[in-house]
Amino acid sequence: MSKRLAEVARKVGVSEATVSRVLNDKPGVSESTREAVLTALDVLGYERPTKLRGERARLVGLVLPELQNPIFPALAEIIGGTLAQNGYTPLLCTQNAGGITESDYVDLLLAQQVSGVIFLGGHYTEADAPHGHYERLRRVKLPTVLVSAPVDSVGFATVSTDDGSAAEQAIQHLHQLGHRKIGLLLGPAGHQPSVRKLASAQRVFARLGLDLDPALVVNGLYSIESGQAGATRLLQAGATGIVCASDPLALGAIRAAKRAGLVVPADVSVVGFDDSALMSFTEPPLTTVRQPIDAMGRAVIDMLLGQIAGTMGAGDELLFEPELVLRASTGPVATR
Repeated sequence: MSKRLAEVARKVGVSEATVSRVLNDKPGVSESTREAVLTALDVLGYERPTKLRGERARLVGLVLPELQNPIFPALAEIIGGTLAQNGYTPLLCTQNAGGITESDYVDLLLAQQVSGVIFLGGHYTEADAPHGHYERLRRVKLPTVLVSAPVDSVGFATVSTDDGSAAEQAIQHLHQLGHRKIGLLLGPAGHQPSVRKLASAQRVFARLGLDLDPALVVNGLYSIESGQAGATRLLQAGATGIVCASDPLALGAIRAAKRAGLVVPADVSVVGFDDSALMSFTEPPLTTVRQPIDAMGRAVIDMLLGQIAGTMGAGDELLFEPELVLRASTGPVATR
């Protein structure tokens, strides 16, 4: 108790006696100080005394890693619309380099007394990233759902696309077209979806009797620019087909091929991942592995509302099967 009093007092800048008066619902404390103390309790992960809890707001935090990849706004639109249909208002929290951190957003959402939080990506996908703010959510038992693969230690309900199946479908497709020098253009090395794709690729290559040359595996950021730089390295290593961990990476790979004087797919085939908006209108239209975002979005809401209602626990990870969408960016390996 004394540790809690001291922490809250430091956070608010008041005496421990003042904090004690608030916690015991005693008079002699201004309304603004009372609210600041209660907010500090939420932010620090302490439960309010029962008589001070009140109703949680019908707000749900929707935390996005960024908006450049079209798959995130598409998911946010589905989830936000379904939340509204169920009487909840989404609070959109978008991260960007040098801006408000994920931990800051957790503090903000706790202070707003939200009913739950949905993460569409974030530190939970990276083993080496800070995870302390998730513990704050766990301590106050706030309903939370993650989208995409988490590291094992996080432990929240999760909705993911089966990254292993996605990699397998893409590699088998290129192999059937005669490609044997297949490159992998992945996200950061510690990012769980890319870790899962790489592990699956290693199994598929072994089954097909192929060696996975380390020179044909490139990690980078999920951006067109990173895709272009990474694909340039893969092309120099002799790749005739490239499997990408996102559609922006695939667009970067197509740009790299064109800059190298190569034609897609006559000289090199490219497979994306997501089937985000407008991929059927690129030049050439992109072969990609589609995430079933409508079904995933509905599952996220079901899991969150179940936790809010108390009818569902934290739960396991739901894995959704992706679908290979064939377009014009893949073709038979060139004969040389």
